[in-house]
Amino acid sequence: MTTIPAEPPVTDPPEGKRTSLRRVAAASSIGTTIEFYDFFIYGTAAALVFPTVFFPSADEVTGTIASFATFAVAFFARPVGAMLFGHFGDRIGRKRTLVWTLLIMGLATVAIGLLPGYETGVFGFAESGIGIAAPIALVFLRFLQGFAVGGEWAGATLLTAEYAPPGKRGLYAMFPQLGPAFAFFLSSLTFLIASLTLGETSSAFLDYGWRIPFILSFALVAVGLWVRLAVAETPVFREAQQRKATGDAAADGPALPFLDAFRHQWREILVAGGALASLFSLFYMGTAFLTNYGTKSLELSRTFVLTAGMGAAVVFGLSTAASAVWSDRVGRRRVILTSCAVAIPWSLVLFPILEIGGGLAFVVGLLGTLLIFGIAYGPAGALLPELFEARYRYTGAGMGYNLAGILGGAIPPLIAAPLIAGPGAIWVGVLLAGLSALSVVCTIMIVETKDKTMRASAPDDERKRLSHNPTHHSAPSRLARGGVVMRQRPDPS
Repeated sequence: MTTIPAEPPVTDPPEGKRTSLRRVAAASSIGTTIEFYDFFIYGTAAALVFPTVFFPSADEVTGTIASFATFAVAFFARPVGAMLFGHFGDRIGRKRTLVWTLLIMGLATVAIGLLPGYETGVFGFAESGIGIAAPIALVFLRFLQGFAVGGEWAGATLLTAEYAPPGKRGLYAMFPQLGPAFAFFLSSLTFLIASLTLGETSSAFLDYGWRIPFILSFALVAVGLWVRLAVAETPVFREAQQRKATGDAAADGPALPFLDAFRHQWREILVAGGALASLFSLFYMGTAFLTNYGTKSLELSRTFVLTAGMGAAVVFGLSTAASAVWSDRVGRRRVILTSCAVAIPWSLVLFPILEIGGGLAFVVGLLGTLLIFGIAYGPAGALLPELFEARYRYTGAGMGYNLAGILGGAIPPLIAAPLIAGPGAIWVGVLLAGLSALSVVCTIMIVETKDKTMRASAPDDERKRLSHNPTHHSAPSRLARGGVVMRQRPDPS
């Protein structure tokens, strides 16, 4: 009988620096909540006010396309952040890297809140605006947001996955995955309060009301830093450092982790990116594009759309939690495959449902989209760390995740507006269905990972065997191992 061993013992951190699993869960969840709050308020603002504030001379369709183009910039910045922060996360530690991602994200978000518009000032400064410099600065700050998020997600999931006890990795990796649900709720709530207080169409909301959620993120960042600084480094990374300190050359990770990740596990990066493309397409269409579609195309009130977003965030969070726990029982692959398969027909009927018109059709479309997304998102927090070897796990997981972000998160919202204005909204559904079909194929290629260990290194005999095996980098063997080594214990009977 094959059993999965407990994680290897490591030396405890100094007294007073020990970290409970509850604190790890809180640090990962609060951190991703703050990061994605910053990310989502940009998406909400891109849908509601950025076409007017930063692209006032464009017509409605062109302004929307330009606004979402700045939204898409962050997705192309994310792989850059994944490589850079992955390098430091794999070389100097998960914790210190996560502190930097939080700081960069927070400062960029506050700066957006203080940025003058094309023709409008900010709090009495540059009252006539700063012209073309406004959208250029907006693109740069948006790039910084994506750059930081590119390094955030992988680090937050590694924090929980490398602390989690065997058999409960899906449960603990659920906590950073809940961050986007909390963030979507908070971003919708803050914009709703600003809208109700200042009026949906008032000049006060366009002048400074939309800026309040961005500036308030400073307080959230301070809380996040306080929590994260109290967390010790993960046991797996400490084990690697201990092996390195004792002179084990194999424990000295690669000088450039992203090169080793591409050299040895490029197939996992590509397959992971394809497998998660569907969930990204559903999520960012649901959280960003449908906000714009509901207010502009369906002519629903901003208050109604934001309130519906808060309700959808609750459904999204519940489905994320349930699917993460479920994946510990039936496997990550089966749960994600279920979501991707259901997403194909749903994508084809989504816009016909929305075109019925009215608030009920919008709520059904939004809830269904985020429910299906949540089913795939829950297990993803455990799946990606399990796919990669510890020495470049931060880099590999981040690259796979952010490749999916480009495929599913950047392209559909950018293409959707011209498709709706041209051949029709049904083609947006066809695009989403195509991405979901790609995810089905890629998910089938992944061999189940839920029973893999998260060791910092392979046993010596296993490492020697792999180093002398000229075929050990073939696609089937690498995907089957999932980038980690399984140890077996003899049947005690």
